Amino acid sequence: MTPLVSLWLPILLSAVGVFVVSSVIHMFTPWHKSDYRKVPNEDRVMDTLRPLAIPPGDYMMPRPESTQEMRSPAFVEKFKKGPVMMFTIMPGGSMAMGKNLVQWFLFSVVVGIFEAFVAGSALPPRAGYGPAFHFAGLTAFAGYTLALWPMSIWYRRSWITTIKGTADGLIYALLTAGVFAWLWPH
Repeated sequence: MTPLVSLWLPILLSAVGVFVVSSVIHMFTPWHKSDYRKVPNEDRVMDTLRPLAIPPGDYMMPRPESTQEMRSPAFVEKFKKGPVMMFTIMPGGSMAMGKNLVQWFLFSVVVGIFEAFVAGSALPPRAGYGPAFHFAGLTAFAGYTLALWPMSIWYRRSWITTIKGTADGLIYALLTAGVFAWLWPH
């Protein structure tokens, strides 16, 4: 077993690496440009919704109050008539991303801590590059990707967006695995 505290450097360096690589992927490549389509008549839709003052949050429409209502003819008709949506309202105002970037970095640190815990529980110091790469990489891949799939399964998020996010996660996992394997305690 390798103590978690001895893996602090790969945890931090892998989080920094993932932060930088993800920034490059999202800011300097067209890879995610098509993840969200523009709503037809965007200005009209925004002008229509703005007076409703819907608070920030996640919404479903139409949304039944109970399973009994979901089976009612009125609700079934409402669902058939559409539109059917799941959507997130975000606060307006600033487009500053500082808070999001800090949270993303902290998430990457948390993934690194889990990697360190799993790999450190399975491997002793001096385990070698291959085993450290294997355990850290698999754990990182799970941490960065598996939660994406239920969004397509249950909430009908575009499968191509989920697959692209999974490819991103594979890149992050390989980078992280390399950092952990390189810096595994001797």
